[in-house]
Amino acid sequence: MSATVDGDKSGSVPNRVRRVLHGPRPETVPALVGTACTFVGLIDIAAGIFPRFRHSRMHTIAEVLPGATGPFAAALSLSAGMLLLLLAHGIKRHKRRAWRAAVVLLPAGAVAQFVYRHSVIGVLLSLALLALLLRHRGEFAALPDPRSRWRALANFVSMGAGSLVVGLVVVSAHPGRVVGDPGLTDRLEHVIYGLFGFEGPIEYSDGVSWTVGYCLGALGLLTAVTTIYLAFRPEHPAARLTADDERRLRDLLAVHGGRDSLGHFALRRDKGVVFSPSGKAAVCYRVVSGVMLASGDPIGDVEAWPGAIERFMDEAKAHSWTPAVMGCSETGGEVWTRETGLDALELGDEAVVDVADFSLTGRAMRNVRQMVKRIERGGYSTRVRRARDLTDDEIRQIRRAAADWRGTDTERGFSMALGRIGDPADGDAVIATAHRAEEGGTSPYGDLKAVIHFVPWGTDGMSLELMRRDRSADPGMNELLIVAALQAAPGLGVERVSLNFAMFRSALARGEKIGAGPVLRMWRGLLVFLSRWFQIESLYKFNAKFRPRWEPRFVVFPTTRDLPRIGFAAMQAEGFVNLSLPRPFARRRPRVPRPCAHLPARPEPREARAA
Repeated sequence: MSATVDGDKSGSVPNRVRRVLHGPRPETVPALVGTACTFVGLIDIAAGIFPRFRHSRMHTIAEVLPGATGPFAAALSLSAGMLLLLLAHGIKRHKRRAWRAAVVLLPAGAVAQFVYRHSVIGVLLSLALLALLLRHRGEFAALPDPRSRWRALANFVSMGAGSLVVGLVVVSAHPGRVVGDPGLTDRLEHVIYGLFGFEGPIEYSDGVSWTVGYCLGALGLLTAVTTIYLAFRPEHPAARLTADDERRLRDLLAVHGGRDSLGHFALRRDKGVVFSPSGKAAVCYRVVSGVMLASGDPIGDVEAWPGAIERFMDEAKAHSWTPAVMGCSETGGEVWTRETGLDALELGDEAVVDVADFSLTGRAMRNVRQMVKRIERGGYSTRVRRARDLTDDEIRQIRRAAADWRGTDTERGFSMALGRIGDPADGDAVIATAHRAEEGGTSPYGDLKAVIHFVPWGTDGMSLELMRRDRSADPGMNELLIVAALQAAPGLGVERVSLNFAMFRSALARGEKIGAGPVLRMWRGLLVFLSRWFQIESLYKFNAKFRPRWEPRFVVFPTTRDLPRIGFAAMQAEGFVNLSLPRPFARRRPRVPRPCAHLPARPEPREARAA
């Protein structure tokens, strides 16, 4: 494949060659400065908490200063230190606003240390770090992340807990000036009162109570101010597909959609998109916890992929996001690693069934054949139709049933879920339903017992998006509907069907074979253990029933140390980890205008539940 065609090469070849030859440029300065901010922040906190260790000539000058100057300086030093600790992570991520705040806080902390502790070393360290920040200010140009209101609650909890701990240290840092012998309960009560600006039960001699009171009040004020700021600052939501973006993506899929079975999932409306300069390729993504996650291969002409990938990397660099790709094909992984210098790791395998080769005959299909026959004898029937051939009432009923039958409290899916059923724009989708009439007809879903939804894969394929069934229905509904869909596929012009994605499928398959080594058996045992929560083994065995061919899928990442963070972000995106606000505190998101009149609730993805 050529990497320089169709207008996507202009002015960008040297950068790509440099990334391929040398890999991503190590960002040592922001990491060093961020670590230094943490160190200086701890020094400022210590300077504000602990009394002076020795008498110095500066005490003579301090004696002529106003009486509140010392306690105020201690509170200022403590506040500056706490804020520097909060800013250290943003500094490491090149954030411009974190840099600006640190440039303001470092001189304030230096002044506070000089006035209260008369520490020349502390002042010099703060000024040295300030000089380093100013010297490398060009390294800190990253734009803000998308924001959400739940960070205000997280800040209140973390800052509140930190303020209690630091407050206890402040209260206990003057043992020689305490009147009486207060216990831990008295100290904790004094801290809580002090955080709210009131006098506590502990008394000090020699004016120490002023210093302790100022420090506790500063901690409480800092917690309140940062929480209020996060709660009321203008919200910057994550990127969403606009109507024009969706139209352009559909045009690309109409021509190139048959290349990747995950292509249609790029039309999820909670994803952002970047296009190549020529507009002939695109990469869709979502930002989660500072990780810019793309899914599947780029959309469009393979020859234009490098231009879209470069735009993706530029966007990640502009915001200091960690770039990553989940579930790309082998070809996609080769292009990503070649163009960016990133690394790739096999994540699992996608099960693809060739319709022409599928048959229920033979010993290998005996279990599936017997299950299907048993269910059919139980009075179940199936229907497999294009979404555009269903009536509005049927679509509403299916949508309601799919939402009610969801097996989790939170919606799941990102890389292999579309997030809607029966949208008029997805008329080529295929919906398979299972039916059985019940005596009395009391079910709110009529005779509907299970539903499977497929999205288009080019003009001659379809890709499984979700499987839902009534919990009261007989086991085997998913097998019944997949077999029905495969048997009806020729009449729909479908030649290939993509089923579930099986994570670590090769490790599970090799680990259960005779002669597998101890390391492989141990790895398989760990995967089987994790399957209690993530259905790793069950999805592999479910897919294997249909005798598919296995297509490997990969995760692309910058460095090995980024893998835990990327994995956690991917689990958040897929819905396995939920860090959103509790429902009483959740803020209703504004509705985004769509070209379609109605949008269904997001369904559970195809990899979430197989049986």
